[in-house]
Amino acid sequence: MVEQPVFTEFGFSDEEWGLLVGLPQSVLTAASAAESDGIRRTRAETAVGLEAMAAGRESASPLVAAVAAELVSRVGDPDAGEELPVIEPTDPEAMIADVLERARIASDLLARKVDEGASGAYKHWLVEIAEQVVTAASTGGILGIGGDIVTASERQFRDKLAGVLNG
Repeated sequence: MVEQPVFTEFGFSDEEWGLLVGLPQSVLTAASAAESDGIRRTRAETAVGLEAMAAGRESASPLVAAVAAELVSRVGDPDAGEELPVIEPTDPEAMIADVLERARIASDLLARKVDEGASGAYKHWLVEIAEQVVTAASTGGILGIGGDIVTASERQFRDKLAGVLNG
C-alpha cells in the first residue's frame, strides 16, 4: 500500500500545502526585511525566526505541527545546529507586499478547508514568527546599546500581517 502525503489528511492539494509550508519562512524574511539593520542583526533575526518556526512542531494543533515538521525538514533544524541563510531581498517593499498577498490567500484557503481552531492556530503561529523576528534585535543605538526594539516599519509589517490573516 502506498502511503499518502500528510497534506491529504488535511484535505489540501500539493500546491495548497506548498503555500502553507512556504509562508512561515517568507514571513520570517519579510519581518526581517521590514527594517534594514545590518548583517549581524539580520542573522540574529533569522536564527530567532527559525527557532519560532521549529517551535511549531510542538503545537497542540495537528495542522501547525505537520506544517512545521515539513518546513524544518526542508530548511533545517535549529536543534541540530542548522541555520538558515540570510536573505536580503533586493526590493523589500515588493517582497513584503507579496508575502502579505500570499498570507491573504492562505487565510482564505484555511477558511474553506479547515475548522476555526486549526485556522486560528496557523495564523497565530505566523504572527508569532513575525513578532519573534521583529523583537530579536534592536535597531539603532551605539554598539548595541539603545535603539528601538521594534521600529515603526517592523510594527507596521507585523500589524498588516495580523490584519490580513484575521480580516
